Amino acid sequence: MTFWQEYLQPKTITEAISALANAPGSALPLAGGTDLLLDLDQGRHLPVHTIVDITSVREMLPIEIRGNELFIGASVSHTHIVESELVAQHAQALVDACGLIGGPQVRNVATLGGNVAHALPAADGTIALMALNAQVEVANQKGNRRVPITEMFLGPGKSALIQNELLVGFYLPLRNQNQASAFQRVMRPQGVALPIINLAVWLMREQDRITNIHIAVGPGGPKPWRALASESDLSGKRLNDETITHAIGILLRDVKFRTSPHRASAEYRRHLAKTLFKDTLEAAWKRALQS
Repeated sequence: MTFWQEYLQPKTITEAISALANAPGSALPLAGGTDLLLDLDQGRHLPVHTIVDITSVREMLPIEIRGNELFIGASVSHTHIVESELVAQHAQALVDACGLIGGPQVRNVATLGGNVAHALPAADGTIALMALNAQVEVANQKGNRRVPITEMFLGPGKSALIQNELLVGFYLPLRNQNQASAFQRVMRPQGVALPIINLAVWLMREQDRITNIHIAVGPGGPKPWRALASESDLSGKRLNDETITHAIGILLRDVKFRTSPHRASAEYRRHLAKTLFKDTLEAAWKRALQS
């Protein structure tokens, strides 16, 4: 079976958007293709007329400092993120997350933009970006705009991208002194690279107090989820067993875990969340002291 009739390789954002807009039939962008090609092959997606390969679009490939932000292009592979000294310095949670996605072959081709565009509520890269307070650059025929990553999702597998729009890349705040982040997950045994639950924390500390914190949990609901009430509860407090236990209680009150026949029950996820939250929080806490 032929999954497409035309295959294009634009070199710029303008060319890519034009190719999507002017295709004579349905058109889709292709980056790593680790999700799209499987969906096409297994019949979960209808054949398309035009595939627009965006892996050579130069605006979507850098990892660099821009002003007071770190920019990561949407077509950057997970392997390149893991190997980047800039990302390790300013976005440790993202390195943690990208290093756990799939196996080496998948990480070599799968992209951060694809991870976000697929809009799954437990996507590892997405959960890390949520905790890092990333902003997303989106391009269409009218120009480019930035949106908070929290506004990129409508539901499971449904992103806020509209037809003929592309993710260009991600902007993250640079890491300052006494700030750090961490990501951890629990996945199924026997090499099935699907998270049962994952969690990312970014925090800033002052001596023994948390002065600011972001917590993202997947799958915490139908969309990637920030634990805002737990963040508010921890901010300004000393980190100890009592404050951690109280924040976990708030998180479990608000989170919307679901039972998945392929991953885990909601009850088991609630059990795992207690330990995973404590471990990830303490990892970020220790990293902040080392900075």
